[in-house]
Amino acid sequence: MPETTMERLHFHCRTCHRTNRIPAVRLQSKPRCGSCHEPLDTSGIPFQVTDEELRSLIHSSPVPVLVDFYADWCGPCRTLGPVLESLGRELAGKLLVVKMDTERDRAVAGELGIRSIPTVLLYADGAIAARESGAHPLAFWRTWVKPHLRAGS
Repeated sequence: MPETTMERLHFHCRTCHRTNRIPAVRLQSKPRCGSCHEPLDTSGIPFQVTDEELRSLIHSSPVPVLVDFYADWCGPCRTLGPVLESLGRELAGKLLVVKMDTERDRAVAGELGIRSIPTVLLYADGAIAARESGAHPLAFWRTWVKPHLRAGS
């Protein structure tokens, strides 16, 4: 397959916080970060971010970033967690799914006026593209993110 037509996916290095562009055909070869050379997690499983990490990530990510604002004590948040994990796995490399604990990291949640949890924000090109509160089924989230994914995703 010619290089220009090869699908490229984007993965965040959790060690050095760089974004890596990986050809889809190379996913089985256990890719490493181009900067720090640590193994890349290409599973799409959501990961925890801090206020500072989120600010940096939403401005540098070449793919949309879905942020789950949650708290451990919240029942609906615990229901939504596995649903968003499934979505993250399904769209690994095309969508970045992260979690923000509103009890631990309050600054961004306060700035954004997060008053109920779970609340999910979708960032595209560094700006909020969509916002939704509540625990919804996987089919809802697929439809919700689809208009914001890059062509071919």
